[in-house]
Amino acid sequence: MGDLDLRKLRYFVAVAEQLHFGRAAERLFIAQPVLSRQIRALEQELGVALFERDRRGTELTAAGEQLLTDARRLLDSAQAVQRRAVRAARGTGSLTVGFMPGLIVTAPVRALAARHPGLDIELVRTTWDDQIAVLHDGRVDIGFVRPPIDPTGLRVRELYTEPRVVLVSTGHRLAGKQAVEIADLADDVLLQSVEIVPEWRSVAGGSEQPPVPAYRSVEEKLEHVAAGRGIAFLPLSVATFYTRPDVTYIPVSDIADGQVSLAWAADRHGPLIDEFAALAAE
Repeated sequence: MGDLDLRKLRYFVAVAEQLHFGRAAERLFIAQPVLSRQIRALEQELGVALFERDRRGTELTAAGEQLLTDARRLLDSAQAVQRRAVRAARGTGSLTVGFMPGLIVTAPVRALAARHPGLDIELVRTTWDDQIAVLHDGRVDIGFVRPPIDPTGLRVRELYTEPRVVLVSTGHRLAGKQAVEIADLADDVLLQSVEIVPEWRSVAGGSEQPPVPAYRSVEEKLEHVAAGRGIAFLPLSVATFYTRPDVTYIPVSDIADGQVSLAWAADRHGPLIDEFAALAAE
């Protein structure tokens, strides 16, 4: 078996994510016959079928599912290698720090800058969708993250916890309450993944929840809360940072506090990362 071709892997990931050769070809800006040939060539090189194709559509095989998981990580690593090489070529020290909404990271950033006056420190705001991806692909050297996360390939250091609250519209039946229990919210629609609020499973009682829309930001989620379309659980720091007159938050007495952690790629070693991690933990 020869070395894997990163270009073919990118083509495969596009098809695997779209499950449609035509849409994947459009996304890659190549002709569909070319894409089909590249996927067949990859299957021949690996000696396995990656897709099952029939009149109903295209589905991943078990081998395809496994390759998709591994290919994403491999492509992220390849991008990280390129970014680090470019930074090294610049000849100047730099550190890129990621942070989730509601988190204030000024203190450790200032402390590191004071110790290294010539250091270029960049800040990148992340989201639930990319807070880990930016670590794997090299866009961020070290990041403040909010679990749940997949720790594979990462070093993770817990920093502190903070209360989580539920956000409701000001017209909600519970608005104005000093505190609620999660059972009080059983009749509401949860506007986020149950993975983020595992306590919700006890409220849902095993019933199937409606699909959660793909919100790209906290602001989008709050628009839906304000419109009365559902509720959302957020860390207290996020709720207070995004204060608005048509949304209110209520403490929830029986859910666990949210964790804030520091994470960086396990294969990244360097004094700047170690130093910043120590400053963030102070």
